[in-house]
Amino acid sequence: MTTTPWWASESAWKKIAIWVTGLSLVVLIFLTFDTMKQIAVGSPRVPDYSVINHRIEYRFDDARKYQVPVVGAEAPLFGKKLSADEAEALVTHGKKVFQGRNCINCHTILGNGAYYAPDLTKAWLDPSWGAEAARETLMIEFLKNPDKNARTFGTGRKMANLAITDDEARALIAYLKWVSSIDTNGFPYNFKSIKQGG
Repeated sequence: MTTTPWWASESAWKKIAIWVTGLSLVVLIFLTFDTMKQIAVGSPRVPDYSVINHRIEYRFDDARKYQVPVVGAEAPLFGKKLSADEAEALVTHGKKVFQGRNCINCHTILGNGAYYAPDLTKAWLDPSWGAEAARETLMIEFLKNPDKNARTFGTGRKMANLAITDDEARALIAYLKWVSSIDTNGFPYNFKSIKQGG
């Protein structure tokens, strides 16, 4: 009569499966809480909403080997410095407009969404706006009338007019400026930023 070695027995593999599953669950719980801490607003990689009151630019980090966001001097959005609560309300409104208009069905943001239209993770710093001085005005005009202001870059694709109001456009721009300040470990790669002044 042949005996099965312990490492090949069914009961041993059941015990191993239970231990591995239990250990994996503990690791997953730990990683979940750690991730939540890392991506919380106000953490080192995700600035507070009031960052929209400051200049955002990208600089190459030699140690990390890619562009990283740098929060600079005061540069209030639309020329008005907002309190922390006002900034949070405006960015939150912009996020709701973004979700409500299903922008993610065509665009990518922070690695999520579709690839039909441009990635919006760093839209605030997109060189297509031309110059920083005109960026806010051009963004508002584009969002309110994209069908008249879109450049297709030879693709023939145009954004539909989503009937975005002036207030919604300003909120969307605040949201996009805040998103551009998030340290995304260099995503999207090979991004060329708008020419940045002093």
